[in-house]
Amino acid sequence: MNRAGGDWDRWLAHRLGSIRDQGRWRAHREFDAWGPRGSLRMTAPDGSVVDRAVLSFASNDYLGLSIHPAVIAGAHAAIDRWGTGAGASRLVTGDRPVHEDLERELARWKQTERAVLFPTGFAANLGVLTTLGTAGVAIVSDELNHASLIDGSRLAKAEVHIAPHGDHAALEDLVAAVADRPTMVVIDSVFSMDGDVADLDAVADTCRRHGALLIIDEAHAVLGPEPAPDCFDGVEVVRVGTLSKTLGALGGFAACSDRVADLLVNAARSAIFTTGLSPADAGAALAAVRVVRGPEGDQLRATLRRHIDRLRPGHPSPIVPLILGSEGTRSPRPAPCSIGGCSSRRSARPPSPPGPAACGSPSPPRTPTTTSPASSTAWPRSEPSHDPTPTPGARRRHRHRHRQDLGRRPGAAAAP
Repeated sequence: MNRAGGDWDRWLAHRLGSIRDQGRWRAHREFDAWGPRGSLRMTAPDGSVVDRAVLSFASNDYLGLSIHPAVIAGAHAAIDRWGTGAGASRLVTGDRPVHEDLERELARWKQTERAVLFPTGFAANLGVLTTLGTAGVAIVSDELNHASLIDGSRLAKAEVHIAPHGDHAALEDLVAAVADRPTMVVIDSVFSMDGDVADLDAVADTCRRHGALLIIDEAHAVLGPEPAPDCFDGVEVVRVGTLSKTLGALGGFAACSDRVADLLVNAARSAIFTTGLSPADAGAALAAVRVVRGPEGDQLRATLRRHIDRLRPGHPSPIVPLILGSEGTRSPRPAPCSIGGCSSRRSARPPSPPGPAACGSPSPPRTPTTTSPASSTAWPRSEPSHDPTPTPGARRRHRHRHRQDLGRRPGAAAAP
């Protein structure tokens, strides 16, 4: 066999072996579920395959809307009218009415002039950052931002500067240092593994003083922080969100001004060169937004708030990390951990290389999708005949180390 182009057998074996040796091996597992309750296919110690009833604490379907009757009906109605797929890119085959209805509803929800749909939340961040982060622009990004913000910054042609997590004084200094050029501040409103929140008022004030554009990823902001009506006065802001967490469907969006929306439609490659959002997902998300914005949404959030307060009073989000050991001492198998009599067997790790602060944590209990009567009994279907038996699980703490991971271009800098 001709190996002149390189020995891929050896390369693949080395790469896979390295992942295993680091204890970072992952595999998909079958979970046949309705909401948080279902049957997880597992390999028993004797090597046999068994199906075990579990109650999942790994979901980010925070309000249980993926099994809400109105959301399911919205998906069915869209399929019945427009079929299962969008056919092609929206610019090629045009929108279905449900796409434009959803964009208008999202813009009203986020109090912006427009909203632009993307096939996923990850694609939304890639599209926004690569469209706005052109050569000559500076990006100032929190070091623990989500992987999609990191990858969007990598793909952008802008110079990237990294702010230490939660250090607003350092962020202010970085923005002031690059204020002689167009600057974007990029931040999660809720950080997706630690569950802490950004001070949006302070970040918006910094952007206002220095004329910086603000990009906020609100994927996990089911309970806020909700900016005050005047928080973004005088600031060009893009509020990126997902349809697949709070809303229980699939997709992403950027809520923004008319000017930014027009630019995204014309230049965001992750929306232009891909098939549009399916009618079913758009229909489900439209129904879900209407639930969230109505009285029932208030009730669901109040239930979620109560569950969080039972576990960790006053914690600002449904993401509650529990640290188990360290990166260097973790077990290759998920460590058992029971929370309130219910637990999960799922293990997840951050999509980043191991870093000095990486460490293990169990699946954050994100209720009410795991424990709320609103999600587990109010919207039933035919359930398994057995009661779910809680099983333990673990989740890796999220540490996106921009300094190691970002692949900074020459001239880019990190905060000291």
